[in-house]
Amino acid sequence: MSLVERYLERTEFSSYEDFKQNYKLNIPEDFNFAYDIVDEWARLEPNKPALVWCDEKDNEERLTFTDIKERSEQAANAYRALGIKKGDTVMLMLRQRIEVWVCMVALHRIGAVVIPATYQLTPKDIDYRCNAADVKIITAVDDDEILKHITLALPSCPTVNHVCIVGSNIPEGFIDFRKMLDQSPTGFERPTGKDAIKVTDRMLMYFSSGTTGMPKMIWHDFSYPLGHIVTAKYWQNVEEGGLHLTMADSGWAKFGWGKSYGQWICGAVNVAYDDIKFNAHHLLETISRLKLTTFCAPPTVYRFLIKEDLSKADFSTIKHAGIAGEPLNPEVFYQFKKATGLEVTEGFGQSETSVLLANFPWFPIKPGSTGKPSPLYDIDIVDENGESCEDGVTGLIVIKNTSMAYPAGLFRGYYNDEEANARAWTGDTYSTGDTAWRDSDGYFWFVGRKDDVIKCSGYRIGPFEVESALLTHPSVLECAITAVPDPIRGQVVKATIVLAKGYTASDELKKTLQNHVKQVTAPYKYPRVIEFVDELPKTLSGKIRRVDIRNADASTEHK
Repeated sequence: MSLVERYLERTEFSSYEDFKQNYKLNIPEDFNFAYDIVDEWARLEPNKPALVWCDEKDNEERLTFTDIKERSEQAANAYRALGIKKGDTVMLMLRQRIEVWVCMVALHRIGAVVIPATYQLTPKDIDYRCNAADVKIITAVDDDEILKHITLALPSCPTVNHVCIVGSNIPEGFIDFRKMLDQSPTGFERPTGKDAIKVTDRMLMYFSSGTTGMPKMIWHDFSYPLGHIVTAKYWQNVEEGGLHLTMADSGWAKFGWGKSYGQWICGAVNVAYDDIKFNAHHLLETISRLKLTTFCAPPTVYRFLIKEDLSKADFSTIKHAGIAGEPLNPEVFYQFKKATGLEVTEGFGQSETSVLLANFPWFPIKPGSTGKPSPLYDIDIVDENGESCEDGVTGLIVIKNTSMAYPAGLFRGYYNDEEANARAWTGDTYSTGDTAWRDSDGYFWFVGRKDDVIKCSGYRIGPFEVESALLTHPSVLECAITAVPDPIRGQVVKATIVLAKGYTASDELKKTLQNHVKQVTAPYKYPRVIEFVDELPKTLSGKIRRVDIRNADASTEHK
């Protein structure tokens, strides 16, 4: 019996309808990913591969589940020696070092709360997170910039008792984490009594991407990994023993989606691609060298990959390619399929959830659609009064009936933020804040964040459809669609564009792109305002911050 079969009543389904109706997840009251997945694989198959780590210099290390078990036991003993106990919070800033997986599993053993954090945090970001979450220990890589930012933030972070550093550059007063691990014993008994861990305890806290306002603390309980069985097995289609690469820094929620929980439950091998700066050419070389089975990346990565010579890369071993983070524009889908033969399957969700909507195996892909609902969730599209929308009508994506059966994978709330909880929840319905419409075949079509929808002369225009139209022109590498005020129309469409190599900004190109959009989609959607920029503002997780563009435009207008 595979480990997946222990938690599902059935693993095989004859159709999407069968999958949606009969997917049943069994959640033990004391489920703990460390003991019930990592340790269990190590017991069943001591030499079972778990992780392939590589970097931009082609260094490589391979670890088994036994390796992860023993190293995480050492780390748990090290953290315990530093005073960490059940419920304490530890922040990890580890890029994609092997220690990310080791420390996460170690903290799950203790029942401590993991706070993943990107290496891009500034001193202000570190200060905010440490004080908001009462962080007790920071564990980070020995990157000069990270060390500088931690050092600057520490004086205003009174709850932080220790800083542990992974690497050889250990500042005075900080702890050499690898040395401490080497000196720590293996073996760590599963906590009992008052230290016993329940599945409803806090396990993980993400700080939101912050597309608007300060990041919120999103907390998940110990059932969260089981919610990602759907993510890994039925959307990403990982295979036991197969190598799976999701492109994501360990500070992003996508790391939990694609580089740890669901993949290891399914027995797949996680690939750590520990690059300092993204290089599309080297990524293609790495994909060819490792012989991946499955692959997943955000849209930005695919946009850069299709600008490379894909004929020189070996995609022959890849059976499935996925995308998440933002919607995939149809033009990117078609170009990647033409070059590799792979149809990229989109999935949609949030840091607050596991995969909500996806292109699952039982129905054909409609390029541009984000697919159909996961069986874990009762998903609907509603209007401003909370009433269900007819097919073809844009509304808010919501999760209903959570009081009847709380879905594994759905966050338990915004920690210490009742105001945010009140905005997100109405009774037992959670509003994602994202808008979409559903077609007559049950496919969902993403429109944009509620605040991103443009109202022009009575029309409602979603940014994604205009961005998709622009991306069919070869001059456009990336773009963001926003609204700018207009005295006659209320709002008009603005396009902020990053040009592809070989193209130069000009008034002539603006007119060309405007006419192009009029031909590709409804003419009223064309961007009346176009600005060319070197790069788009993005969140730390790589999502476009349209709010920054709107704010900059508003600031310029008011001057």
